Amino acid sequence: MNKVILMGRLTRDPEVRYSQNGNNTAVGRYTLAVDRRFKREGQPEADFINCTVFGKSAEFAEKYFKQGTKILVTGSLQQDNYTNKNGEKVYSFQVVVDEQEFAESKNSNAGGNGNSDYSASRPAPSAAGDGFMNIPNGVEDDLPFN
Repeated sequence: MNKVILMGRLTRDPEVRYSQNGNNTAVGRYTLAVDRRFKREGQPEADFINCTVFGKSAEFAEKYFKQGTKILVTGSLQQDNYTNKNGEKVYSFQVVVDEQEFAESKNSNAGGNGNSDYSASRPAPSAAGDGFMNIPNGVEDDLPFN
C-alpha cells in the first residue's frame, strides 16, 4: 500500500498547466512546507514536499489555494528520475494528490486577519441554556433561501 497524508502550508501559489496530449488535462503543482514532529538542533524544522494534482482538483487548487494556506492532502508517493546535462542520474520524490482540503478556516488567526465582512457586521450567535444557539435578529434576511 502506498498512501501519504500530509498537512502543511503552501510555499507559493499553485501553478497549473494543461497537458498537450489531446485532452487538455489540468496539471497542478505546489510545494507544502510540513513541520517535522521532532526538531533537532542544526536540522531543518520542516520538509518541503512537491505535490502534483490533476483535473478539476488542479483547477480548484489554482483558484482557492494561495501561498501560506494550510492544507491537508492524501495521495501516493512517486519517485521520479532523470539524467541531467552532466549525465548524472537525479532522483526526486513527489506526492500525487488524490484528495486535498483546507486545514483551517479562512478566518483563522494563523491564516488571515481573523475578520471577514460577514463576521464584522454580525454579532456572534450565543449559546442558550437548553443546548441550542440563539440566532441574532436579522440573519434570516441574508439567507439565499426561505
